[in-house]
Amino acid sequence: MDYDCIVIGGGHAGIEASLAVSRLGFRCLLITQNPDCIGALSCNPAVGGLSKGNLVREVDALGGEMGKLTDKSMIQYRILNRSRGPAVQAPRAQADKKAYQAVARSALEAQKGITIFMDTVADLVTDESSGTPKVRGVITRRGHRISSHTVILAAGTFMGGKIFIGEYDAPQGRLGEEAAVDLGQNLRRRGFPLGRLKTGTPARIAGNSVDYGVMEKQDGDEPEPFSFDVEPGGGIANNAGGNGSRFPLSQVPCWITYTCPATHEIIRKNIHRSPLFGGKIKGTGARYCPSIEDKVTRFPERDRHHVFVEPEGLYTNEVYLNGLSSSLPEDVQAGFIHSIRGLEKAIIVRPAYAVEYDYLDPLDLYPSLESKRLSGFFSAGQTNGSSGYEEAAAQGIIAGINAVQLMRGEPPLVLGRAEAYIGVLVDDLTTLGTKEPYRMFTSRAEHRLMLRHDTADTRLLPKARELGLISDERWERFQKKIEGLEAIQELFKQRNITSQSSPEELREKIPELSSWPGEWVERVRLDTKYSGYIEKEKRAAARLSKMDAVKISPDIDYASLMGLSSEAREKLKAVRPLTVGQAARVPGVRQGDIALLMVLARKR
Repeated sequence: MDYDCIVIGGGHAGIEASLAVSRLGFRCLLITQNPDCIGALSCNPAVGGLSKGNLVREVDALGGEMGKLTDKSMIQYRILNRSRGPAVQAPRAQADKKAYQAVARSALEAQKGITIFMDTVADLVTDESSGTPKVRGVITRRGHRISSHTVILAAGTFMGGKIFIGEYDAPQGRLGEEAAVDLGQNLRRRGFPLGRLKTGTPARIAGNSVDYGVMEKQDGDEPEPFSFDVEPGGGIANNAGGNGSRFPLSQVPCWITYTCPATHEIIRKNIHRSPLFGGKIKGTGARYCPSIEDKVTRFPERDRHHVFVEPEGLYTNEVYLNGLSSSLPEDVQAGFIHSIRGLEKAIIVRPAYAVEYDYLDPLDLYPSLESKRLSGFFSAGQTNGSSGYEEAAAQGIIAGINAVQLMRGEPPLVLGRAEAYIGVLVDDLTTLGTKEPYRMFTSRAEHRLMLRHDTADTRLLPKARELGLISDERWERFQKKIEGLEAIQELFKQRNITSQSSPEELREKIPELSSWPGEWVERVRLDTKYSGYIEKEKRAAARLSKMDAVKISPDIDYASLMGLSSEAREKLKAVRPLTVGQAARVPGVRQGDIALLMVLARKR
């Protein structure tokens, strides 16, 4: 074989997949249409957010790179939902787009075992001689036939991508970058269930054409690292801060303004020119990240919507208009942008546009993210129907790890819903499927108090260590942290600290706490405060894990099982669950159906 694994696509899923494969000692070829666009933040210049910040920290705890890349390129940091409970708080950072891309590419180029190759994958090479179809490599547009044991598809919006700006459309995955047309067509020919989804992005404008004086200023919080590899209190492990600083780039503000009735009137008058409302776009859009024309149409009673004016980076004058995603013609975009307070003289550098693309139905994947119909073929990221850099990175590292596990002949890594937001994400996609771009939310996680962003390392780093993704140095630092947390917990017990103690009261009652990093003390304080709820969640999770521990063969002939409801037969045949727990989460499967599966599993 030329390589052990081929990764298709250099986005956030492809980065994490490639690094996981190579760090585990296997040879990886990353094929991308343009190496200069590796790690591109295609839409908003931000990483993290509600539940998404948790995903970034979980990727980091598994040995991934996104947290480190964000720390090195951060230009603003905020904790969202600070006024609410810790289960729904999350870190979010504005990133310098070019700095993020630069450190992402550097990480790949510095990693032993990764080769980057510029081309476009057009088809797969398969072997069907043994009865079970297996992937054996790829064929590129320029005619290269490259062999490998495994292939990971992480094509983002480029597979069959088509952009729309009013009456204009073009086969592109991002504005100005050509789509990969052949691959989706060939996957359909091979019987893969592909559908069409749609997403979009707002216009970028010249920052020096904005009147910030009439807008609300939004400063960031004191920066904290996303990566657990950064030493608490300012030290840096493995040069995680880049130039000797935890955060090498200057911190800058964002700004808030609002649409107005005039904005909405311009949009309504021109709604017939939108390809979304005119029928040109067939793919389903993101429900939770609608275009401005969607918002105006769906919420006619609202007379204004937020617009967040966010810097694209320190390297550029461009700013991003978060909240104004659109596919309307450019003259209409100019009209409604200029109707907004502070943007009356805005100079548009890049127009807003929608992009429609092929995605692989995630019901066709096992929880390992391996294809059910082609052994050794994995898929990750937006290609699976998810939406967001963080969801992509989370799937990418899981696909990379499990491609290696397959080549090692070892069981895949499947995280439970009580272990990680990544577990919720993958389970939702592979059990429920999706007909619209899937976005992670805290409300999707039943055990979110156990999945706080500050606990990701204690939940997942031991698993990554067992896999071989954590160095001895990092493991030693982690052990010291565990010892520190236990020492702080002991102090809490000795001084009879109540669950309602504030950080200020703690410093007065236990002066010794000043010798420990503040984030460790806060972690123990929150664990103490919510201990009753957490114990309740643990008991509920234990009950569910019993069903997840009961394995089911994916080859069961559900049609022949007497006693199953007809709906259960149909749904279980489509999903082919690997455990009774997964079967119980399939919509339409009833308690009686689960009881039958439990009896069958025990007999086997």
